[in-house]
Amino acid sequence: MSNVTLSIGSRRFTVACADGEEAHVAELGDLIDAKVSQAGAQGQTETRMLLFAALLLADEVHELRRSGTNAPAPAAELPEDLAERLAQVADRIENIANLLEAGAGNA
Repeated sequence: MSNVTLSIGSRRFTVACADGEEAHVAELGDLIDAKVSQAGAQGQTETRMLLFAALLLADEVHELRRSGTNAPAPAAELPEDLAERLAQVADRIENIANLLEAGAGNA
């Protein structure tokens, strides 16, 4: 096993990976960092920052599956209020998680 340190949204994360996979994991980290930058999520909490990146990546996967192609989607213009909209989604997800956690404590 090897460790790779990724820089995502100006934060550093060390992750383990199989020997020989270091360059690939570093490349994936760069992709996530680019999505964080694209969403304007730098400076958010780690959870929100990574959630924004995950939502953008999931949207790309969804579009690729819908189009039936494995080619990368062309860079599209992002709505100016994307960061605000993603923050609203993150708030809703956090509220749901809090409700679920509170309910688990009452079980």
